[in-house]
Amino acid sequence: MRINKFLATAGVASRRKCDELILDRQVKINGELVTNLGIQIDEKKDIVEYNGKVIKLTDNFYYYKLNKPKGYICTSKDDRNRKTVFELISIPNIRLFTIGRLDYNTEGLLLLTNNGEIAQILMHPSFEVEKEYHCTIKGDIKEGELAVLRKGVVINNERLPKAKVEVLNKKLKELGKVNKTKLSVKIKQGINRQIRKMFEAIGKDIVLLKRVSIGEIKLGSLKKGEFKPLTENELAILNQYNAFNKNKPKY
Repeated sequence: MRINKFLATAGVASRRKCDELILDRQVKINGELVTNLGIQIDEKKDIVEYNGKVIKLTDNFYYYKLNKPKGYICTSKDDRNRKTVFELISIPNIRLFTIGRLDYNTEGLLLLTNNGEIAQILMHPSFEVEKEYHCTIKGDIKEGELAVLRKGVVINNERLPKAKVEVLNKKLKELGKVNKTKLSVKIKQGINRQIRKMFEAIGKDIVLLKRVSIGEIKLGSLKKGEFKPLTENELAILNQYNAFNKNKPKY
């Protein structure tokens, strides 16, 4: 088994993050530091350590959803002493990490787990898991500007991915009572600050950005700062993604 897959399967982090940990010289195999991302291990014989702790495979996976408030970051530590989401959710003796991130000023649905494999599936662009955000901007938005967002804005000669964008408060617009516009924005790729960059490109100021779904998993009525385990139906959705990954052709 490849070392990053072993670490992810053991619940250390997503595969991408595990690659970073290896390159940062935080992983040992049989007492030796490793920086080779492609190294293979025998999970039954080799001893793998991360930060001085022996890592073992587990079948005990945990899945939670959290309504992240603004003003929190999605890492476990911060050198600027900002609040982290792990101050809101702490499960004894379980190392959780977030599946993807929301930036400091974005709120809404955040998934947490100790299963690095499912995290890889949900985050990787090739699986095209759609995320929906509700975005409130100052003022109105024109049809031409909506068309630009849907086609993909161009920044520094590079086109951002297409997005599905719909106005949610159309009736207020028709009555001429709009000083803010609320939109639904759906994207499949996780480019850093993608939605904020999209609206900056057309000169619009975002008042509120909130993620309301990841695939078929919804934020629902979860209050800000609250978390709860995924339901059986939500776990079944994750299993569908995992089954698709296992059956996906390898090139």
